[in-house]
Amino acid sequence: MKQLPRLRIAHLPTPVETLPRLAAILRGPNLLVKRDDATGLAFGGNKTRKLELLLAEAQANGARTLVTTGAVQSNHCRQTAAAAARFGFDCILVLAGQPDQPASANLLLDRLLGAELVWTERAQRDQTLRQVFENAWEVGRRPYLVPYGGSSATGAAAYVLAFQELLSQGVQPDWVVFASSSGGTQAGLALGAKLAGFRGKILGISIDEQADVLRHRVAELANATADLLGEPIRLLADEVLVNDEFLGQGYGVAGEAELEAIRLFAKHEGLLLDPVYTGRAAAGLIALARSGTFAPGEQVLFWHTGGAPALFADAYRSLLAG
Repeated sequence: MKQLPRLRIAHLPTPVETLPRLAAILRGPNLLVKRDDATGLAFGGNKTRKLELLLAEAQANGARTLVTTGAVQSNHCRQTAAAAARFGFDCILVLAGQPDQPASANLLLDRLLGAELVWTERAQRDQTLRQVFENAWEVGRRPYLVPYGGSSATGAAAYVLAFQELLSQGVQPDWVVFASSSGGTQAGLALGAKLAGFRGKILGISIDEQADVLRHRVAELANATADLLGEPIRLLADEVLVNDEFLGQGYGVAGEAELEAIRLFAKHEGLLLDPVYTGRAAAGLIALARSGTFAPGEQVLFWHTGGAPALFADAYRSLLAG
């Protein structure tokens, strides 16, 4: 497999831990967690792995400014701003939301990390991102476009390496379950599993997309990643496992299922989830365990992709305090 340029940012390997108290409550499978919330960059998260490769690519292209986009409480934007600060890039974040909202949680960290914020409506986000990038180029700021969620072939390649890391830790679960949205993490894990001949299941719990849309996105991205790595392998959309039964009331709206998952993980394992991604994915895992999807005695690994700073966003604090 082709080796890509890489900056060492994350604290790796991230640990794999057991969740015995939660497993006992669910009375189902044996539970493990892969702690990518512990990657170490400004409260960590899965994007830090992707940024190791993306920033190396930016440096190779002579970039001086990172430009990316996300929601107001974007974990991706927070980690991009932190990586930019650490390696001396300027950083421009195009955020979908209102500029007059209180700077809490990830938004507070974006400001603290020195990012320039450009506000837009969600429907205009891609158009605004292109315009911001073009403006930065025209004035000589040498921008590099970090894709939404870090989900390009380069970013996804980081999770091919992450899957290899998991296997090197001697872990061979029957299921790997995680939050899936922009598709890069799932594309990398699915490709890494196929390259390794892994016999378990790689299951993405969709956060905001219908299953068929996400399956095709992941397959396309995995195949682009295989090309980048020089691997003659193809992943079909039908091979991609996505569950979209837990979309709730929409992106960023924490319902009872997400709140229960956050409380169960915190109270019984001392593990913090976020209301948008890991909370929803954990709610899916809990529901599947209760429904008997996982056989007794199977080993299920929850890949924790981070995001705990969002717990302190004004929109969620009152819900969780109740």
